[in-house]
Amino acid sequence: MTASEPTSTLERNLMIVPGPLDPPARLLMGPGPISAYPSVLRAMSTPLVGQYDPFMTATMNETQELYRGVWATRNEATLLVDGTSRAGIEAALISLLRPGDRVLVPVFGRFGHLLAEIAERAMTEVHTIETAWGQVFPTSAIEDAIVRVRPAVLALVHGDTSTTMAQPLDEIGAICARHGVLFYSDATASLGGNAFETDAWGLDAATAGLQKCLGGPSGSAPLTLSERAVEVIRARGRIEAGIREEGDPEASDFIRSNYFDLGMILDYWGPRRLNHHTEATSMLWAARECARLMLIEGRDATIARHALAGEAMLAGVRALGLGIFGDVAHKMNNVVAVEIPEGVPGEAVRAALLDDFGIEIGTSFGPLHGRVWRIGTMGYNARPDAVLTTLAALETVLGRFGRRVPRGGGVEAASDVYRAA
Repeated sequence: MTASEPTSTLERNLMIVPGPLDPPARLLMGPGPISAYPSVLRAMSTPLVGQYDPFMTATMNETQELYRGVWATRNEATLLVDGTSRAGIEAALISLLRPGDRVLVPVFGRFGHLLAEIAERAMTEVHTIETAWGQVFPTSAIEDAIVRVRPAVLALVHGDTSTTMAQPLDEIGAICARHGVLFYSDATASLGGNAFETDAWGLDAATAGLQKCLGGPSGSAPLTLSERAVEVIRARGRIEAGIREEGDPEASDFIRSNYFDLGMILDYWGPRRLNHHTEATSMLWAARECARLMLIEGRDATIARHALAGEAMLAGVRALGLGIFGDVAHKMNNVVAVEIPEGVPGEAVRAALLDDFGIEIGTSFGPLHGRVWRIGTMGYNARPDAVLTTLAALETVLGRFGRRVPRGGGVEAASDVYRAA
């Protein structure tokens, strides 16, 4: 045995146990996730308490009230689903839709296809309408489809990061109400950075995630439900054996998921505090802080900050001579799809930005993969230094790959937007 070889099991184990976690410094300027607010990360590191500790239940109540402000709603049924934003989507759809129900999904990007996929797995009759990626639907097209399909639920993405488009929703709630249709929207990519008026627009259900404009990590899904949606969910009520009490409902067409049963989750968050799962405590702390920061800044002010950052980034990439994909009039505030110039290796540019500058930007999916970069300005990163740093780095990397761009043009154009504001 040589001197360098381990002499005991303990020494051998120490040789294969990794060191402490030490992620590289990154500026996350893609379509999400993004760099979290520092105070959100600090909140997550605070101590845990028991799930029925008075502090815990008080914080749950407090968080519900905060998210009523974020969602612009008076809905009592406003809470968190423990899981990523997709968990919120699945909880909403599987709880609102019975097997065999018709659901209408207008698809204008990858995440419309996701809603259809989840609805299909819920054993519903899925109907879709589609428009070209980079466009949105006229309201009349959605109403025509509702009249033709007669769905129980309209499921519609608000902001689809795959195309960067935001579908106008302000007239659709009234249409759904007129035709007796529940209106659900996935606001994962838009909530907190774009106008979203739950009550004023007549939403029956909406879900989101923390990892985009709300400025937190992925892992908690804010959700809000109208009284009409709650009635549908309660009509499918079932309480687990072991905690069921006399008089509790026992519907025959109960919700087919246990974890995503919003009836039981409502009972967990509500006055009964019926045990359903153990709340993800650190994610609750994070979600609370995300909402608190937004309401301290002011809901309208936060949206305006995202709009300004998005305008600055748009001006900057255009000043670098880069094209923009899609209908800019319907672009989300918080992400832009930049057309990759001919002859420029898109993935090599992304790798150079990451390796040399610690900046991450995104590619896209399906027909847009390899055609666009998606650059986000959201949450903590919707600020001037993040925008200007990204544009300066992009200019340098483009030059390295033979793309002639105006020297300092992107930074100057973005700075002009900020100065004008």
